[in-house]
Amino acid sequence: MNFDPFDFKNALPVINEDSEFFPLMSSEDEEEMNNEELPDVMPILPLRNTVLFPGVVIPITVGRDKSIKLIRDANKGSRMIGVVSQQDVGIEDPTFNQLNKVGTIALIIKMLQMPDGNTTVIIQGKKRFYLKEEVQSEPYIKATVEPFHEIKGKEDKEFKAMVSSIKDMAMNIIQLSPNIPSEAGIAIRNIESTSFLINFISSNMNADMSAKQHLLEIANLRERANLVLEHLTLDLQMLELKNQIQTKVRVDLDKQQRDYFLNQQLKTIQEELGGNTPDLEIESLRQRAGKKKWAKEVKDHFNKELEKLARTNPAAADYSVQINYLELLLDLPWNEFTKDNFDLKRAQRILDKDHFGLDKVKQRIIEYLAVLKLKHDMKAPILCLVGPPGVGKTSLGKSIAKALGRKYVRMALGGIRDEAEIRGHRKTYIGAMPGRIIQSIKKAGASNPVFILDEIDKVGNDFRGDPSSALLEVLDPEQNGTFSDHYVEMDYDLSNVMFIATANSLSTIQPALLDRMEIIEVNGYTIEEKIEIAKQHLVPKQREAHGLKIKDVSLKADVLEKVVVDYTRESGVRSLEKKIGSVVRGVAKSIAMEEPYNSVVSKKDIERILGAPIFDKDLYEGNDVAGVVTGLAWTSVGGDILFIEASLSPGKGRLTLTGSLGDVMKESVTIALAYLRAHAADFDINPKLFDQWDVHVHVPAGATPKDGPSAGVTMLTALVSAFTQRKVKPNLAMTGEITLRGRVLPVGGIKEKILAAKRANIKEIILCKSNQKDILEIKEDYIKDLNFHYVTDMKDVITLALLNEKVKKPIDLTVKEDEKTVIN
Repeated sequence: MNFDPFDFKNALPVINEDSEFFPLMSSEDEEEMNNEELPDVMPILPLRNTVLFPGVVIPITVGRDKSIKLIRDANKGSRMIGVVSQQDVGIEDPTFNQLNKVGTIALIIKMLQMPDGNTTVIIQGKKRFYLKEEVQSEPYIKATVEPFHEIKGKEDKEFKAMVSSIKDMAMNIIQLSPNIPSEAGIAIRNIESTSFLINFISSNMNADMSAKQHLLEIANLRERANLVLEHLTLDLQMLELKNQIQTKVRVDLDKQQRDYFLNQQLKTIQEELGGNTPDLEIESLRQRAGKKKWAKEVKDHFNKELEKLARTNPAAADYSVQINYLELLLDLPWNEFTKDNFDLKRAQRILDKDHFGLDKVKQRIIEYLAVLKLKHDMKAPILCLVGPPGVGKTSLGKSIAKALGRKYVRMALGGIRDEAEIRGHRKTYIGAMPGRIIQSIKKAGASNPVFILDEIDKVGNDFRGDPSSALLEVLDPEQNGTFSDHYVEMDYDLSNVMFIATANSLSTIQPALLDRMEIIEVNGYTIEEKIEIAKQHLVPKQREAHGLKIKDVSLKADVLEKVVVDYTRESGVRSLEKKIGSVVRGVAKSIAMEEPYNSVVSKKDIERILGAPIFDKDLYEGNDVAGVVTGLAWTSVGGDILFIEASLSPGKGRLTLTGSLGDVMKESVTIALAYLRAHAADFDINPKLFDQWDVHVHVPAGATPKDGPSAGVTMLTALVSAFTQRKVKPNLAMTGEITLRGRVLPVGGIKEKILAAKRANIKEIILCKSNQKDILEIKEDYIKDLNFHYVTDMKDVITLALLNEKVKKPIDLTVKEDEKTVIN
């Protein structure tokens, strides 16, 4: 229980020295107050828990109806009332006989109406009086009074010393009490009147009403001062003892006791707020653990970590880390699986509905389902879908998950450089988190989802580690059954997860990582396939996305073909979807603005909405000029055709290369020229021409970087055509690499290159004989108009590619020999 020697809450108005209503009483004020004449009859205001002393200003709250009427009547008149304390504070409406016989004349200084409906009155005591006889009891008490004179006596040295002791002791009490405002000391220090000082201290010291009433009834000032000194001495001793006890207890309390006390307070606060206390949290974790279907080693590890949490101080930083770790263990789907749907015909229908084409990929998925249906515990293979952007590699994963009835999770690997993104952080680090593999499994809520590792060819590495190396364990069917995450600190079984990786190119994938995956090429689409994809998927998707109905817009096959051929040039269908979206938005604008339009979009409407055609349908430029050969190239967005141009000019046999060629293509030109020099006679070329004519090889467009190992045959054909001035066959293209012996080597990206050749209206294609197997994998319907020539030697390429006739205006190739001109 707090002990306050002084209670200054009633004296706060007096403490303010600058108060305009009630400044401190001076000796002159006291003398003037004592000389005032006392009325014979006074209205009497009973006080329940306060004793008013002369000169003291206090606020009182008036709630009784009688008292309110008394205050209002007095406030309209002389504003003087008699204030007397009750003998029994428990009586609500005291009678005259239940009042003390000594009271104080009070002056009403101010009356305030409070917001709660009560009336607060600020009064100042004037002088003491005796109650004699009751005059009236209704509506409030009135009584006759007579003065109560104070006996001051002589102020000798002893009395002055006593008063000084009272003042000093009061100041000491104020300094030792933290709850007493420092302004109280200022008030006591500025009091001049000895009588008012005794009254002020008597009014505010920590004493019960009977003691204060006793002080009020003592007429002799010296006697009253002596009694006040006794009260103050006792209060000061009690205060000093209290401070000593508190200091001793504060010193004896060690850190553990202090933490326990604070924790108990925190627990109480959390219970009041309805939050979870540490004990409730631990019990909640234990109950959740009882419902998990995990192995014994996982259960033992969890219980061990839970006991560790119970021993941890909730205020410690490790407490929240441990809570997060245990919640992760509970959230992970240990031995929780979704049931696979082994209806293979249904799976085939879903795959065919969601994706047009991609027969090889869909066949592989059906094979996987068939084996899983028969064996039930086959380890999931790691498939890697490789192909240009926009061919549906990522969306294929959703269809697989739908066909299997499994959860679908996608993790984008593009730009990841931190190994901790895969394996997680040690949980001792600040801000530690599990790796994204574990986070994705937690999000899926099952241990056998279809997990898409998107853009695996774009994983980087830096000083924080090599994420590709961290993926080696994830993507190895022989190892991922015991995948170790640094944060989890326990092996997690990933062998039931069906991982499907996607990539645009295999060249940037780490060889060890590439070896762990089954590569499935997802090549580009033909024009016919793109039209079907647009009809079945893209147009309905864009129509729904723009709030249109089937009757509002329709695109026929010939219109879609125009969009595909004139406005897109890609292996996938991403740009095609954007163009269809533009067409649908054009129709939506007409509908919204109530403009006339054709619901069946025509080719003219396409040009009006999309503008003039971006690409020419026939990129083939003809071979009227010697040295120009059409080659086939693979790019990140699919196949394309390019032209190799070779020209001769009089000089000293220098070779110039332009067109932003890479090192591999430069080497192809060098090899082709070296082979041509060594076998010039086989092509009816005078060897001396190589020393007297400069060769310039250019590959448009010059600003586009080009590189790759598939331009060797094209380079050699262009050089032979330039040196012999023989034209290349029309509508012919080629691809392949060569050696110094003239052997033709196989190259990759055949399907993309063939599709690009067909888009460019190429009719004949020269390939290495080893690439014949790639042609067999392409549907016959897509290549029925193409004629393929399979070769193994460069002489066969020249024989197939060049016409026997020369161009109409050949270059005059001459060789200077001993002042004679020999015409080749």
